[in-house]
Amino acid sequence: MLVGYFLLMIHTLRYFETASSQISGFPQFVGVGLVNDLVIMHYDSNTKRLVPKQEWMNNVTEEEPQHWEDETQVCLNLEQAGKVSIENVKQRLNVTGGSHLYQWMKGCDWDDETDEIRGYYQDAFDGEDFISLDWTTQTWVASKPQAFATKLSWERNGVAARWKNYFDHVCAEYLKKFMRYGEKTLKRKELPEVWFLQKSSSSPVTCFASGFYPDRAVLFWTKDGEELLEDWGEILPNHDGTFQTSVSLDLCVFQLSGVKDDLITKLDPGLIRTNAQIHTIPANPLFFQLQPQNNPHGPNTAFSSSKVKLIVRVQRPDPLRLLECLCFAH
Repeated sequence: MLVGYFLLMIHTLRYFETASSQISGFPQFVGVGLVNDLVIMHYDSNTKRLVPKQEWMNNVTEEEPQHWEDETQVCLNLEQAGKVSIENVKQRLNVTGGSHLYQWMKGCDWDDETDEIRGYYQDAFDGEDFISLDWTTQTWVASKPQAFATKLSWERNGVAARWKNYFDHVCAEYLKKFMRYGEKTLKRKELPEVWFLQKSSSSPVTCFASGFYPDRAVLFWTKDGEELLEDWGEILPNHDGTFQTSVSLDLCVFQLSGVKDDLITKLDPGLIRTNAQIHTIPANPLFFQLQPQNNPHGPNTAFSSSKVKLIVRVQRPDPLRLLECLCFAH
């Protein structure tokens, strides 16, 4: 059985804004911008300034000297709009007093192979969806009955068309520009370290992989050449901007473009320890083969098959633009 993570070449620019009322110690308004989930800019109502959070984001002033001043004014306007939105929704929901949050999430996705752009917009109140844009139909979806009046008003006034124009042009152009500025960071590929752990001789061996980048991946299993639809472990962030995940499988593959040859190394199953003794496999493209005849755990364990493999293989991208594959095994 094989499992793989194939990198999807979809890049994202997202803006998250949060307006709050009566929350002690928290700014009344906070806005952040992210490219591929990396924070690139920040604004809050205490500083009243939009500032870059990545060194390479300062390059924007070479093309737009007034960029940060202009975008700061946009944030100031959004800060005032947030106060109005909170009061409007409070009236519609018939709530008074207390702490409340109004949040916006908007942005665009860009497929750098097809050049397709997809926009998204969503509002929430106190952590619950309020209204959102259906990109396919270009209509508004009211998540609460109280949002229906907003839906009718926005559809009557062509708000969706204005947002579509913004996403297709302004958002897309900035996303491509930011990707160009931060190419070394945003398009990097980092291989993970892999740990093998077996809780007991009768339990499967689990692979933990940490330190890989980027995180956008699709997991698939194959058996005898056939792809199987199965669940996979959640991809979680690390403190250093890389990611981690874990799976327990029979076969696995790690593929990365740009390296021509596979490195092949045999791994004795005796190196896999139980009771929290963990062995680390370096972040190199390796081929590990577990020979069951040396299996110290007996025939009723994960190594009872005629051959169990962990494959870490480097390949060129195929025509489907699959540039990276992360796979794990037991």
